[in-house]
Amino acid sequence: MYVCENQYLFVAAVALLLPLAGCNKPAPPAQNEATTKPAVAQIGGEDVVTLKRTASSNGAKPEFLSATILPGRGMNLFQITANIPGKGEINVLASPSLEEAAQKLNGGLLDFNGNASFSFGGAFLVPYPNRIRGKLSADGKTITTEWKGKQITLPANWAGKKPGAEKHAMHGLILATKAEDVHVENTSDGQTITGVIHAGNFGGYWPSQTDLNFTISLAGDAVEATISAKNVGNEEEPISIGWHPYFAVPSGDRKQARLHVPGEVVAQVNNYDDVFPTGKLLPVKGTKYDFTAEDGKPLDDIFLDDNFAHLKRTDGNVVVGLTDPAAQYGIHIIGESPEIKTVQVYAPPDKQFVAIEEQFNFGDPWGKEWHGMDTGMVTLKPGQSVTWKCKLALFTPAAAK
Repeated sequence: MYVCENQYLFVAAVALLLPLAGCNKPAPPAQNEATTKPAVAQIGGEDVVTLKRTASSNGAKPEFLSATILPGRGMNLFQITANIPGKGEINVLASPSLEEAAQKLNGGLLDFNGNASFSFGGAFLVPYPNRIRGKLSADGKTITTEWKGKQITLPANWAGKKPGAEKHAMHGLILATKAEDVHVENTSDGQTITGVIHAGNFGGYWPSQTDLNFTISLAGDAVEATISAKNVGNEEEPISIGWHPYFAVPSGDRKQARLHVPGEVVAQVNNYDDVFPTGKLLPVKGTKYDFTAEDGKPLDDIFLDDNFAHLKRTDGNVVVGLTDPAAQYGIHIIGESPEIKTVQVYAPPDKQFVAIEEQFNFGDPWGKEWHGMDTGMVTLKPGQSVTWKCKLALFTPAAAK
């Protein structure tokens, strides 16, 4: 949600190129290939890591092949590749090259608070996804809101494009944060990476101290991401977790791509520039926002930047589906945590992607428009933890009748 390319005309940044060293002997074949260093060695001051595995189905079924992670940018799951029968290797996410990403993720003015991290790939959003409104500071750099009688001041890192659009906070405080203790292990059918962000009080913006533990696993039949947040401080704190992956439409034909969202209501917004919730939840049945059919419905020319809720669960999970019939491609986004209450979908008609974001909360979760409703933010007392978990699974859609 929320990013237009012309908002990211970045100045050039230095990309470090890693020479490829030759070997006297080729490596023996293995089920799990060693983690390889891409052409850009580092982004955000940490090594880029690509998990890999060897295809095993001889093209008979769809399977994941690799996952590229940026530990220097909040463990952004930057790219995933897969092998699709009849189509070959594809990019699952809409991302630029690592070289281009390195130029945009440069810490400059347009990367304030790490904003460029959520313009592509799959940024993780902690301690809040979506928008938070508040009183703007005199210098225009922060907003102040209130949680349980306590004031919380946050970076005012976003605004709509229209003149005079209200500045607000968006997408959390780890977009440009480095992970520590990054470790990769081989598994029976792929690789797994772990990392820790000792977020503390998130740069002075948060009421307590937090540790974040990340695990991202690659296998042929699934890519799974888990984030556990633990309050390691002395005060209670609010926490929400989400993910911002841009799923590509491999055929390039967005109109026929089909979306399934098991949400019975959508949060009304004031407009598609601010995208601020009004506090009203509108039933989707019989409207253009009804994507509840099991096989979804075509996106056609619908613009979406909407938060779906009252989610119907399958085996306890929130299962969203994106199907590209023209490419015989489908992917399920499976939210496994009971705290996932909403799904944000961002899909501009002129782009060949659909951002599907499974998250804990509604937008502007402390806003007066909600009249005290539980908006999905989790309260952690000292020593308590909460876990966000999401899995991707490929499938081949049924042939059209």
